[in-house]
Amino acid sequence: MAGMNRRDLLKSTVVAGAALAVPTRAFAQAGPGPRDRRILGIAREQVERAGAALWRRDMVGVADMGVHSSNKRFHFANLEAGTVTSYYVTHGAGSDPEHDGMLNWYSNVEGSNCTSRGAYISWEWYVGRWGTSIRMGGLDESNSNAFPRAIVMHAARYATQDHVDRWGKCGRSNGCPAMGPDDFKYALVQLSGGRLVYLDSLGIGPDGEQVAMPQQPTLTEQDFAMRARQAEDAAEAERRRLTVEANQGNGAAASLAGEP
Repeated sequence: MAGMNRRDLLKSTVVAGAALAVPTRAFAQAGPGPRDRRILGIAREQVERAGAALWRRDMVGVADMGVHSSNKRFHFANLEAGTVTSYYVTHGAGSDPEHDGMLNWYSNVEGSNCTSRGAYISWEWYVGRWGTSIRMGGLDESNSNAFPRAIVMHAARYATQDHVDRWGKCGRSNGCPAMGPDDFKYALVQLSGGRLVYLDSLGIGPDGEQVAMPQQPTLTEQDFAMRARQAEDAAEAERRRLTVEANQGNGAAASLAGEP
C-alpha cells in the first residue's frame, strides 16, 4: 500500500465495509440495565482518559477478561445510542497455559503469546495471516508492544457459538482478541478507524454484579521474558536439527547419484 497514508486507507476501507453484511442484532428498547450501565460507564471513562489519541469516540470495544471465555465478554458500547451488544472473544494462549478458559495473567513481552491489558486504538484494515484484520496500537505502558507483537483484531472459528457449545470455552490466540468470523464483520465496520478498544479483568456479571476471579498464579515480566527466550532457543534448536537432517539427506542422495 505504498503511497497511501493511514487516513486515505481508512476512507477506502470504510466505504468497502459499508457493503459487508452485518449480523442482525436486537438492540434493547428500554434503558440499559445494570450490566450495560457499568460497561457504558467504563467505556466513557476510558475514552476520556485516551483523549486526543482517538479519532472517533462513538463506539468502544470493552473486553472483560475477568470472566470465563464461554461468556460473551467483548462488548460493543455505543456511546451515542447508549446500547451494548456482546460477542465471544479469545485471550492469549500464554495467558491461559492450562487452557481452562480463564485468563491467569497479562504480559507485554514479545514471544509471550499473552494478552496485554490496557487501552488500544484501532487502526486500519489489512489482509494478513488471518484474513482481513484490524491493526491496533497500545496506548498504555502495559500494551506498548502491541504493534511489534502484531496484536490485532481478527476472525477465528475458535471464537464461535459452535466451538463454545462443543468445548465449553473459546480457543486461544497468540495474544490477539479474536472473534467469530460472522461477528468480526461487525467489528470491521463499527470498531475500526481510530476507535478505542479496552482490555482488562473487569469481572462484570450478567446482572452487573461483580464476579470474583478464581485464585490464579502470578508471573513477572522477567518470567515472561525468560519463557520467550526459552521458546526462541527451542525453535532455533529445532531449525538446526531440521537443517542437519536435510543436509544429510542431500549428501546421501548425492552419493547414490555418483554410484556406477
